[in-house]
Amino acid sequence: MKWPRKKNNQQPSLSLEQQRSQKLAEIGAQLWASRQEQGLSLEQVVVLTMIPRRLLQAMEEGNLNDLPEPVYIQGLIRQFGDALGLNGAELAETFPINSPQVNSQATSKTSPLNQLRPVHLYFLYILLILCSVNGLSQLLNNAVLQASNIQESDLKQESIVKPEIVKPEITEPKQSIQVQPVSDTLSGVKQTEVVQIGVTLKASSWIRVIADGKTEFEGTLPEGTHRIWKAQEQLTVKTDNAGGVLMSVNQEKAKEMGEPGKEEEIRIAAAKPKLLR
Repeated sequence: MKWPRKKNNQQPSLSLEQQRSQKLAEIGAQLWASRQEQGLSLEQVVVLTMIPRRLLQAMEEGNLNDLPEPVYIQGLIRQFGDALGLNGAELAETFPINSPQVNSQATSKTSPLNQLRPVHLYFLYILLILCSVNGLSQLLNNAVLQASNIQESDLKQESIVKPEIVKPEITEPKQSIQVQPVSDTLSGVKQTEVVQIGVTLKASSWIRVIADGKTEFEGTLPEGTHRIWKAQEQLTVKTDNAGGVLMSVNQEKAKEMGEPGKEEEIRIAAAKPKLLR
């Protein structure tokens, strides 16, 4: 009796750009979960790493387009991971930079250089940041000195005695009417804030997300998935396993949506515009 042969279903290999995007999403979810467990905000991580907030947020969201070259991304991942108590070097090595080499001997010969180049470029990147900060501080100091000099010159001019000018008296004073400019009225309206939520799956769960009345996502997400959604007016999140979903609102500390195994639906509305008086 002959058994039927199984067909080999070979999946198409991913491009280097797709591999980077997929790996960055996994690393970002791990960094975000570690930061939430420690109760740290992005501003506190900025102080620890001296990395701009927009780059930290781009790494957590897996947004490859808002980050610099891959060699710099690897250095940022290493520094971010070390600040959270993780093994930053090991985590950064998982992010692909170059395509894999076919010849294993050539790979073993060039591996020391590949390990040294990102470190050198990383230090160069930090040096450029420090130079830009020093240059900005010098510009601010010059602006302060110029402002102080202008104030001193104004005080000297005011100290000079000016001849008194006698104005003729007005027998019938006219009542002045103050008209408030339209621009002042419009500036008193506070713009609507955008609402943002981030979810991290502790266990595989079904989720439906509705943003401003439009369904953005509906389906089952595996454990460890991290997603972020934004809306102008209202976000609605529904799940069949509230205890397996961690949700944070507007970068706040993540909390469980409810009890494990139970359905839960949460609606979050953006702040309405207010008239500033």
